[in-house]
Amino acid sequence: MNAPEALEIVCSRAWPPLVEEPLNDWRLRWAGGFTGRANSALAVGDPGLPIPDALRAACDFAHDRGIQPMVQVIRDSPNERAVVAEGWFQATRHHRGHEVVVLTTPLAAGRIFPGESDASGPSDASFSAKVTGEPTAEWWALTLGPGEDVPAARSVLTGGKIGYGVATLDGATAGVVRGALVDGWLHVGRLEVDPAFRRRGLAKALMGALHTWGAEHGADRAVLQVAEGNPGALALYAGLGYAPHHRYRYWVPAPGSCEDSTS
Repeated sequence: MNAPEALEIVCSRAWPPLVEEPLNDWRLRWAGGFTGRANSALAVGDPGLPIPDALRAACDFAHDRGIQPMVQVIRDSPNERAVVAEGWFQATRHHRGHEVVVLTTPLAAGRIFPGESDASGPSDASFSAKVTGEPTAEWWALTLGPGEDVPAARSVLTGGKIGYGVATLDGATAGVVRGALVDGWLHVGRLEVDPAFRRRGLAKALMGALHTWGAEHGADRAVLQVAEGNPGALALYAGLGYAPHHRYRYWVPAPGSCEDSTS
């Protein structure tokens, strides 16, 4: 596999679905509808079948589990061109954005990250940012959006070797982030700051704490995935030294073109 494909496998392992079935190199994934990454076919590498047959297999897998058929494909890759040739459409209705930028940065223990010197947060002694091995009730409350607090979501977010970042200010949990360790990579996700505490340096402080935790646990690189339509997040991560690695997109079949062939 090429570098983008290999990194997508790492990211998939950092975000484990409840059910995953291999289709040669492809991965068919289901997690009760929680996030596109855990409920799509990761179409990287060779599916071991002609692309039309592989897409039918992805459709059958999705139909059998009550989710919309969808594939995650690296942008401008041969697989994406083959998916387009089969009449699939960009999943523009995907609520978190159908086109995603994958960003990476090197890690090193003790390294000062760009922007970290002004990211220690408020000078108030009641402020702290730390990473723990167990999620708190407050971490869950900020991490999961409306309607997301379901068993499938909790399973995805606790799968693997995870660090749960928490920033507290004035005695309240003000921000959270999730880090997963996979093959020397720190996968960063679910960064969230309570609206009442935004623009006070908490996001950068959380990232600094998570970077340190990742490096201390053997990671030498970090990766995260951001919707291309989120300029604020892209600017934050660029300020912390992240650079674009590749992009991927979600694709869905045309109406009526992806019937369940197993029924």
